[in-house]
Order: sequence, then structure tokens, then C-alpha cells
Amino acid sequence: VQLQASGGGLVQAGGSLRLSCATSGGTFSNYAMGWFRRAPGKEREFVAAINWDGGITDYADSVKGRFTVSRDNPEKTVYLQMNSLKPEDTAVYRCAADRTRKFSITTRSREYEYWGRGTLVTVSS
Repeated sequence: VQLQASGGGLVQAGGSLRLSCATSGGTFSNYAMGWFRRAPGKEREFVAAINWDGGITDYADSVKGRFTVSRDNPEKTVYLQMNSLKPEDTAVYRCAADRTRKFSITTRSREYEYWGRGTLVTVSS
């Protein structure tokens, strides 16, 4: 399974960005998907996760109410809509696939088997 995230860039505080994660190989609709980020000098942290049909989602407290995760199974793509961005959202964002889960999700990065290369999001104040 290959994953490629895109959509990052430079945005002012209060702005919005939409990240995409296109996948190939495997059966996308069988996987739970997650988004993680790593800010400069910090550990990787969970951002959002979604189960196979979008019926179950979860978010880090720091992004609840501002970020929305969604997926398009026919397009084999997962999205992260980020609104009301803050400078502390600046990080490299990566998508990940969890082949062991379809109907549920996890926030633990070690449970995700496949990872895409990151896309940089920079939020200026």
C-alpha cells in the first residue's frame, strides 16, 4: 500500500487548508485511516482517524471543532479539512493506513502499518 499526502502550504492564522492522501495498492475500503503530525522539536502526535465508511471518527482535543477527516473510498483518498488554523498547527502532516481495523479506529501510531510521506503545513501569525 502506497500513500501520498498533499495539500500543505503556507497559510495565515485563521485560514484553511485541505490535505489529501491518495492511496494505491491494497483495498482502501478495508482500512481505517489516520492523520498524524510532527511539529519542529516535538514528538509525533495523533490528529484524526476515520473508520472504513466514515461512521466513526476521532480527533485530538487540540483540533476538535476545527479539523474534519473524511474519505472517498471509490477515489481511495482520505482528506483532512483544517479550518481556523493556528500557528501551533505548524507541522509535517502524514497519513497512515491501519490494515488491522476496518470498523474501528485507533489513535496509536504504532498500530498503523503504512505511512505516506509528509506534507508541510506552516501557519503564520
